Amino acid sequence: MISVKCPHCNVGLKVDEQKIPEGIASFKCPRCKEEIPISVLERKPKNSRTAGGNTAILQPVRNGGGKLTVTRSADTPAQTFLLQEGLYIVGRKVSVSKANICIETGDKLMSRSHIRIEVKRNPQGGLVHSLSDNNSKNRTLYNGKYLNEGDAIVLKDNDEIILGHTVLRFNE
Repeated sequence: MISVKCPHCNVGLKVDEQKIPEGIASFKCPRCKEEIPISVLERKPKNSRTAGGNTAILQPVRNGGGKLTVTRSADTPAQTFLLQEGLYIVGRKVSVSKANICIETGDKLMSRSHIRIEVKRNPQGGLVHSLSDNNSKNRTLYNGKYLNEGDAIVLKDNDEIILGHTVLRFNE
């Protein structure tokens, strides 16, 4: 048995990896009924007597990139940015900026290079999106909490990021 947490509703589940059929790519959460993608890293024969026994590691697999959506407000139009493998500096669009994702906004509380999002491949081939503050003057709110200097947060589907007064939503 291994412990798995549903990425949608965060319910803790116990999964018997012996009962996972070959070739399965996901299963439904018994609580929220959403699909939980799985990745079986290694499967040893049932009669194997090696240390550790049968091993199956289940986790969400993100093969495609994420998406950063800017919520429309009085001084900011709605915008969407796709995130593929690489490093992104996100900030306010101005003529002189080091950002490679420039948000059109009148929000002066957003820095010209406010946050960093690094997208890397994990050993299973999926993508991991990590968020950190880029030494912004007005800090970054992540799901209602301020990021501290040096924090690197792995983004999950539907996470909220606030830069100044501008609201961003991360989706897988």
